[in-house]
Amino acid sequence: MEYRQLGASGLKVPELSFGAGTFGGKGPLFGNWGTTDAQEARRLLDICLEAGVTMFDTADVYSNGASEEVLGAAIKGRRDQVIISTKAGLPMGDGPGGAGTSRSRLIRATEDALRRLGTDYIDLFQLHAFDASTPVEEVLSTLDDLVRAGKIRYTGVSNFSGWQLMKSLASAEKYGRTRYVAHQVYYSLVGRDYEWELMPLGQDQGVGAVVWSPLGWGRLTGRIRRGHPLPAGSRLHETADFGPPVEDEHLYRVVDALAEVAEETGRTVPQIAINWLLRRPTVSSVIIGARNEEQLRQNIGAVGWSLTPDQVARLDAASARTAPYPYFPYRRQEGFARLNRPMTG
Repeated sequence: MEYRQLGASGLKVPELSFGAGTFGGKGPLFGNWGTTDAQEARRLLDICLEAGVTMFDTADVYSNGASEEVLGAAIKGRRDQVIISTKAGLPMGDGPGGAGTSRSRLIRATEDALRRLGTDYIDLFQLHAFDASTPVEEVLSTLDDLVRAGKIRYTGVSNFSGWQLMKSLASAEKYGRTRYVAHQVYYSLVGRDYEWELMPLGQDQGVGAVVWSPLGWGRLTGRIRRGHPLPAGSRLHETADFGPPVEDEHLYRVVDALAEVAEETGRTVPQIAINWLLRRPTVSSVIIGARNEEQLRQNIGAVGWSLTPDQVARLDAASARTAPYPYFPYRRQEGFARLNRPMTG
């Protein structure tokens, strides 16, 4: 397992992380993801640690805190062997203080996460979404206080737009606050929007990408193929509307290319999709998930080897989309391109 710097920080993280969204699953979304209990979770952690997967990602909103609780039980007695990443900011209740990243909400969310996880510090604490109702300076000063108190080691964000992240980084620089070093983002072969603005920003500002849903919300498992109905056991029957949309033809074009490369390499479609991501600029870690040992071992098999330049080029071509304005002139017109060469093909 390769270890990489998390953005412009001293924290080294494994190229693969494990997502604990399947732990303690409850409700229409997380219940369909998985219902792993503490005993099963401990076995999955055993496999992860044996392979060098030492970072585990969760959030307070995952099954209303149950994911953090199950993860906490699974790491008991081996806290010093793991890196814990969690998130807060999405609604955890209907009251006025049940969502967002105000000072009171962040302090309470941190204390609740520490209690559920059974630890006295969080390695990476991320804002799950941008809170437009709370001043950026209030958010940053609160996180800075929590870092100074030793309750949080590093901070990051998730699902921010470019201006939201840049405004936060500029404010941190201006006032000497703890700086975000990670951005947990959606990025996959069927969802490359991250490349237009957030990737160049991350490279310029030293913010590492922690990738969620590398298999396109379960669409790149190898079970969905052109000319075939959605498999009866697919979670997409219940969860598709919760995740990022993908046009059918674009999906099939990418899956066709993945299947071709998989046949050439003797690897699985998910392994090809994850390996492609690991070669992209700014990517510090890719979060994999699994409901059982077989899925976990298969996903771990995405590392330790490389696609050929030709295979990467074919996957790039199959997954390419026209960039939205104002980015497409930089790819289509030489005058624009000379001023600002694109980072990706």
